[in-house]
Amino acid sequence: MRYAARLGAWRPVFALALLLAGCAGDDRLGEAPAPRPAEVRAQIASLMPASTPDRAGWAVDIYAAFAALGIAPNPSNICATLAVTEQESTFRANPAVPDLARIAWDEIDRRAERVGVPKVAVHLALKISSSNGKSYSERIDAVTTEKELSEIFEDFIGMVPMGQRLFAGLNPVHTGGPMQVSVDFAERHAKARPYPYPVAGSIRHEVFSRRGGLYFGIAHLLDYPAGYDKYLFRFADFNAGHYASRNAAFQNAVSLASGIPLDLDGDLVRHGEDADTRPGSTELAVRALEKQLGMNPAAIHAALAQGETPAFQQSPLYKRVFDLAEKLERRPLPRALLPRINLHSPKIKRKLTTEWFANRVDERFRRCLARTGAGAAVTGK
Repeated sequence: MRYAARLGAWRPVFALALLLAGCAGDDRLGEAPAPRPAEVRAQIASLMPASTPDRAGWAVDIYAAFAALGIAPNPSNICATLAVTEQESTFRANPAVPDLARIAWDEIDRRAERVGVPKVAVHLALKISSSNGKSYSERIDAVTTEKELSEIFEDFIGMVPMGQRLFAGLNPVHTGGPMQVSVDFAERHAKARPYPYPVAGSIRHEVFSRRGGLYFGIAHLLDYPAGYDKYLFRFADFNAGHYASRNAAFQNAVSLASGIPLDLDGDLVRHGEDADTRPGSTELAVRALEKQLGMNPAAIHAALAQGETPAFQQSPLYKRVFDLAEKLERRPLPRALLPRINLHSPKIKRKLTTEWFANRVDERFRRCLARTGAGAAVTGK
């Protein structure tokens, strides 16, 4: 009887425990499961322009890139990818470039002048038959896409001694594919991490395919730690180079601390053969602060040389410059700014900047997010 009495006293406690356990179970059951791959692919396809040919195929390649790179296929990452792709190619794997034949001839003539070969001799050499039976001149005159032009230059460099002399074995077509990603970036990325598809000839060739162009474009856009509070800065980095937005903010802090005006282009050190003996403007401005920073020129240069890596923002130089500038300004300074870069390319016929590019992509990005109902999820981490 005493046992029954004790049990009766505990009954309310047992009932409460069972109720809490039931509630916890209900919460777990109520959690939304991760969407299935087919559902994600369907969402990607639905967010593309209705006029896009083979939206399902594009969605397959985008989802496969996310999976291979270990990038979450969330609305923000999906919309960032779609926004860049639409801006760069309007969803064409091999977009046509207006007036490309003239651009190609201008490049050939510039190369000829640089190496001291008469243009007449170059144009005569290009009249010989290429690997497909047509002359190089005929193929150049008819070229409409960067993929075609890249193949012509590859053929010319490999088959004709003049090609080696003009181009030194280096194909002058540097970007391609639906996201206009750098061939050099793609080749470096493929060496650092396995490419998930069989390589059709070379990584260069893969860049000009839909699957390869999307894979390497997504890698360039999203596969690096940035810590930005807006995707806007990733879009600027896509155009100007990784960490250009972070570095532009650092240059701003250096300028405020030193009083020396700087171009906020995100480029912290000079590149080239004489880079070690001729410091750039940013490095010289930082050197003007060496006493306040407690760092010598060698330590400053070593830190600035990390400017294309995530490690730079953990360096003593980065932290000391911001501490000094914020103390002088008596206010917090931004850790990311849009780089101020004028875009130059034979394909560009009007004045464009990295800021213009980033804002145009960001507009597309926000419209896409609004369609998903995730308009608030715009951080760029």
